Amino acid sequence: MSTTFSSSIPLVDLSKPDAKNLIVKACEDFGFFKVINHGIPMEAMSQLESEAFKFFSLPLTEKEKAGPANPFGYGNKKIGLNGDVGWVEYLLLNTNQEHNFKLYGRDIDKFRCLLKDYKCAMRNMACKILDLMAEGLKVQPKNVFSKLVMDKQSDSIFRVNHYPACPELAIDVPPDHSSFFINVGDSLQVMTNGRFKSVRHRVLANGINPRLSMIYFGGPPLSEKIAPLPSLMKGKESLYKEFTWFEYKNSTYGSRLADNRLGNYERIAAS
Repeated sequence: MSTTFSSSIPLVDLSKPDAKNLIVKACEDFGFFKVINHGIPMEAMSQLESEAFKFFSLPLTEKEKAGPANPFGYGNKKIGLNGDVGWVEYLLLNTNQEHNFKLYGRDIDKFRCLLKDYKCAMRNMACKILDLMAEGLKVQPKNVFSKLVMDKQSDSIFRVNHYPACPELAIDVPPDHSSFFINVGDSLQVMTNGRFKSVRHRVLANGINPRLSMIYFGGPPLSEKIAPLPSLMKGKESLYKEFTWFEYKNSTYGSRLADNRLGNYERIAAS
């Protein structure tokens, strides 16, 4: 079989022919899964991680030259009021733009080039997985999901989080450098009319060492209308009102981690 369960996390081998069905099942039952044989070289991951640690080890006054995050760039904040605990510093990047970070009076070319290549690789992997989702759901066209990410106006973002060591906390999901964790987001939950389950991304710091997480958030254009796909309705009533991605993002600002971010758009309670 090409899926196993380690600590209740579905594992999907993207090189296997049954990957599309296993992805759908994981999205329905869990809202997340882990993929292997994803096509992204470990060397590229390791190089970017190494450069990211170098960046975050710089003095704060130097890192702040890549900010403030408004919304993109370097930022740092105490987490706690909205459902998490701890402290995080981060780089938030738009996947459709170049970023010219100036540190020590010069461009950090290697880091910037690695980020560019990695963002492209992540987008390609995301689109492959989205196409497999569509195949597994038997919906047409095959790119019904991935075209939103491939759009030049896509609101996809890439975030690099750095969590200092936090002795009083443990890790929810152990890091795994050979695979990627995939979470279902709210837009997919709506487009599948509640068939897929959206989950929140959450990382807790390591008790001994700092931790780095790199997250690709696949988002549609801000003007895109989000609603259940007619081909998945099959005579069922829509659970959600139509909304644009811009409206959704505006409504979620300031929300807590545990809040139902789709509450404003529900027609009837999703099970």
